[in-house]
Amino acid sequence: MRLNTLCLAIAATVSLPAFAVKPVTWEDIANDAKTTEDVLSYGLGLTAQRYSPLKTLNPKNVAGLVPAWSYSFGGEKQRGQEAQALVHDCVVYVTASYSRFVAIDARTGKRLWTYEHRLPEDIRPCCDVVNRGPAIYGDKVYFGTLDARVIALDRATGKVVWNEKFGDHKVGYTMTGAPFIIKDKQTGKVLLVHGSSGDEFGVVGYLYARDPDTGKEIWARPLVEGHVGRLNGQPSTPTGDPKAPTWPNDPNSPTGKAEAWSQGGGAPWQTPSFDVETNTIIVGTGNPAPWNTWKRTAKGDDPRNWPSLYTSGQAYIDPTTGDLKGFFSHTPNDAWDFSGNNSVLLFDYKDKTTGKTVKASAHADRNGFFFVTDREKLAKADGGHPWKQNAIINAWPFVDGITWASGFDLKTGLPNEKGNRPPEPKEGQEKGDSVFVSPPFLGGTNWMPMSYSPDTGLFYIPANHWAMDYWSEQITYKAGAAYLGQGFRIKKLYDDHVGILRAINPQTGKIAWEHKEQFPLWAGTLTTGGGLLFTGTSDGYVKAFDAKNGKELWKFQTGSGVVSVPITWQMDGEQYVGIQSGYGGAVPLWGGDMAELTKQVTQGGSMWVFKLPKQVASR
Repeated sequence: MRLNTLCLAIAATVSLPAFAVKPVTWEDIANDAKTTEDVLSYGLGLTAQRYSPLKTLNPKNVAGLVPAWSYSFGGEKQRGQEAQALVHDCVVYVTASYSRFVAIDARTGKRLWTYEHRLPEDIRPCCDVVNRGPAIYGDKVYFGTLDARVIALDRATGKVVWNEKFGDHKVGYTMTGAPFIIKDKQTGKVLLVHGSSGDEFGVVGYLYARDPDTGKEIWARPLVEGHVGRLNGQPSTPTGDPKAPTWPNDPNSPTGKAEAWSQGGGAPWQTPSFDVETNTIIVGTGNPAPWNTWKRTAKGDDPRNWPSLYTSGQAYIDPTTGDLKGFFSHTPNDAWDFSGNNSVLLFDYKDKTTGKTVKASAHADRNGFFFVTDREKLAKADGGHPWKQNAIINAWPFVDGITWASGFDLKTGLPNEKGNRPPEPKEGQEKGDSVFVSPPFLGGTNWMPMSYSPDTGLFYIPANHWAMDYWSEQITYKAGAAYLGQGFRIKKLYDDHVGILRAINPQTGKIAWEHKEQFPLWAGTLTTGGGLLFTGTSDGYVKAFDAKNGKELWKFQTGSGVVSVPITWQMDGEQYVGIQSGYGGAVPLWGGDMAELTKQVTQGGSMWVFKLPKQVASR
């Protein structure tokens, strides 16, 4: 076991304007899932499994966890703290609300430096002023901002190295997700990959690759059919069919063009995974814009005939060119804002029928279904239409009361819809008849990432049981204005709980265990080799569970709601657990009947780190 001796050097020099840094290599990042002294990627590894092999903490001793330190983000800038922190050589690098960044001594909790991005007043975040975390490589750290920039900071000083603007924040472009470092196997180049946000304002979503040293754009891939990508500053291949056959033209549009196609959404605002073997970036794509499905459907036609490619699904992208290799649609012509951004985890799936091991992807969608897909097949699909390249292995419901579909046809990969789309407003009406929908647009789960344990073979999904009354409204695109065309009110599905933490078996779809929470769950999960599952709750607790049976083993009240992502690492021979506290996100802003529940939660913004006292750890 190698101890982090650099901690001593940092601890002795924190009063200076800079500290020594050890460069982070691609090999360090590629091995992140196996090493325990660092956390170098969003997802604790390229496959995003959020599993640590650390075993010091286990069901027998986890009840002895105590705070090692906490750090307040301070000031009046509270709101949701949704980030996953990174750790390297005893420094914690973490982002905070309002596009802030802080480096903290991992042993003492003392601030080393802070960076506060100066935001303009006309930013357009749809769902709170959150930031979900940084990336790290070489001597730099990277993060996105609410005014549609990606910024590289010097790890030792926090000073800006480069600052690249990728979209017009005035029309709705922004960035909340964590960037991601990959290495293109074909060219040998290390790339910084990031997406855009802004679907609710009707902008076209893009995934970008940049030179991490200079910030220069290498390629940009739009994720709405018909738009043309960029490669080295020049137009490259279109996404799908350039004539956009799955996005109908609207001859009545005041602009004379297809508004929905032109303002199509599809933003990949969550962080990708990376399949090293097939050299493929895998990322979820956002909802089509507007939410109103009738604006994206030929008049008088069945909306299922217009799938609004390539939104609300999982996209497989070539890191050399940015070309789209393959795509699987979770919700064709999404009418409910189910989106598809939640993390796509990579794992080995044992086919019970053939006995063969399949290189698979797993994804728990806002639409309430847990998908297992063949990622090798999708990586070789050459950008073809998803119904011609069906790679579904199975799709299981992971929440109760799904109203929009009964399941998925495993031969076609298409949903068996129940006729739950909200009706189009009749001529002369401002809105259509309301329908009851579950899950609501906030999802069976949402952005908060699930985790996987190779020890138990289970996936752990932070889920919610709720619903909405939902109706269509007349809508016309206006730059910078919300572009929904739907009205809604969120409702409780059950009286005794909203949050439902569930462990699901990907072989059978059976729920191995569940744990109910009164408040909505909005935090990610983490599994460990010690047999534990960590997460947070909206009423302020960090909790640990037995990963095998779901027994709650430990909890700690942080003082504000926990809506972030836990991490764990080893330092000086001890295992630490870190998580942010600070309530916010979409629920208190859009939560309807949840408002009475969530207004009980106090505001705050802090980073908490826990460990076992040595006498407990030695038992």
